[in-house]
Amino acid sequence: QVQLVESGGGSVQPGGSLRLSCAASGFTFRNAVMYWVRQAPGKELEWVSRINIYNDTMYANSVKGRFTISRDNSKNMLYLQMNNLKFEDTALYYCAMDNSGTTRGQGTQVTVSS
Repeated sequence: QVQLVESGGGSVQPGGSLRLSCAASGFTFRNAVMYWVRQAPGKELEWVSRINIYNDTMYANSVKGRFTISRDNSKNMLYLQMNNLKFEDTALYYCAMDNSGTTRGQGTQVTVSS
């Protein structure tokens, strides 16, 4: 069965950086388009970034230029490098197999506070 396990979240000050990781199993990772989605307190799930099998990437406008998605097919790993974090980036971050987050992991919390 599909399993997605996120890690790397934490608490940082504005302007700080974090690198999220997602360990994937139960499917052919190299053939899958992968996503990062997030859910802030009291808000709906929001698409953050996508990487396809050719390593083409897309980003939500709110994170463009600050976040970088990447993958390592040899390790079945998905990553999200987050730089220059802002208060509004505070959320539970999930790696997912679709942009609506229907198939996603348990999430890792990112908190940006001073």
